[in-house]
Amino acid sequence: MNDLAEPADETLMLAYAAGDASAFEQLYARHRGPLYRFLLRHLRDAALADEFFQDTWQRVISARQGWKPEAAFGTWLYRIAHNRLNDHWRASKHRPAAPADADERMARVPDPETPERQLSEFEQRRRLQLAMDELPPEQREVLQLRLEQELTLEEIGEITGVGRETVKSRLRYAMDRLRTRLNE
Repeated sequence: MNDLAEPADETLMLAYAAGDASAFEQLYARHRGPLYRFLLRHLRDAALADEFFQDTWQRVISARQGWKPEAAFGTWLYRIAHNRLNDHWRASKHRPAAPADADERMARVPDPETPERQLSEFEQRRRLQLAMDELPPEQREVLQLRLEQELTLEEIGEITGVGRETVKSRLRYAMDRLRTRLNE
């Protein structure tokens, strides 16, 4: 075995559970960007994504002593985030509507990237995002987990609580819908 190879996530989590704080730092460094992007794409609100991001990591910290490597660490981490999102969507059905001046508030939020973007790249991303927005939530979620997090069908199934064949079916339908929409 190569001594320079990075330790597996599960090895790091076990080390963290045993008190090695640097093991947590390595896990956090590996997963912070992909996890945050996952949350931001689902929530589309940076402040809320920040809150959920912190909450997810806090749950990892709280559960460290009882963690067992029954599933891959990444699968477990995204399952925590997935459950937190589900809790949010259930609770949001009972919350008041956005304030009347929400559009005005959003217009005041600066977008630092807009000046640097080239129109063709912006249009391609916009078309893809619009096409993804049209996907049913279950299809969009499995597609994002597969493409952005590069998780296996089994890992996605563990995160979403459905079987491998259901994940595979949702991916196929999502890709078919995206192809159709983008070829219009």
